[in-house]
Amino acid sequence: MNLSTGFFIAGTDTEIGKTLVAGALIVKLKEVGQTTVGFKPVAAGTYVGSDGQQCNEDVETLRVASGLDSQNYVLCPYVLDEPAAPHLVAEKQNIRLDCAVILDALGVLTAEFDAVVVEGAGGFLVPLNSQEDLGDLAQAIDLPVILVVGMRLGCINHALLTCEAIQSRQLSIAGWVANTLAEEMPFLEENIQTLKDRIFAPFLGIIPSLPKTLQKQANSPYSVDALHFAAQYIRLP
Repeated sequence: MNLSTGFFIAGTDTEIGKTLVAGALIVKLKEVGQTTVGFKPVAAGTYVGSDGQQCNEDVETLRVASGLDSQNYVLCPYVLDEPAAPHLVAEKQNIRLDCAVILDALGVLTAEFDAVVVEGAGGFLVPLNSQEDLGDLAQAIDLPVILVVGMRLGCINHALLTCEAIQSRQLSIAGWVANTLAEEMPFLEENIQTLKDRIFAPFLGIIPSLPKTLQKQANSPYSVDALHFAAQYIRLP
């Protein structure tokens, strides 16, 4: 599959801001006139929404960013109940996460929208099944990758290893984003400069910690205001 426009959002780990960055990129692509939708191959962890349906926070954030009010579009073909490694939860539920199914669901969106922002699950090499991992899927999708680095202790090593893994799949890194997490990181600017010196891809910006009024609540997606706040601190490649 070769999409003309869009990005694959990879992260250095789980819970480091991939969803926030994916949503912000959707906002920015829409601002330049691209009809844009978010997509997540697999999501783990659900809550009961106001309509009584099982929802996932990441998927609902992508839906909010995409401006979709209904469930007419499948933004995630595999939504698993338990917030754990997707391949393990799927195995427990007797489900096989199939790359072909994921690519078919993505193909429906590519026919309807100018651009698709695909948000990964966890880190870049998270297993999908006994033979395939997220890196294999990214290779099949063949979109430029944007790496999200959660700025916390250990992020330099995680970021550089992830870059090597992405490049080993012959994928291009369109750029990287530094996401400031809630916890205070010592030597934040120095860490960012170290990454700038070692990642040979454009630095797209640093997102500061969200103001308390915009921080995501448990069992809910990011708000439109939070996505617009993040979008103002990053640029498109």
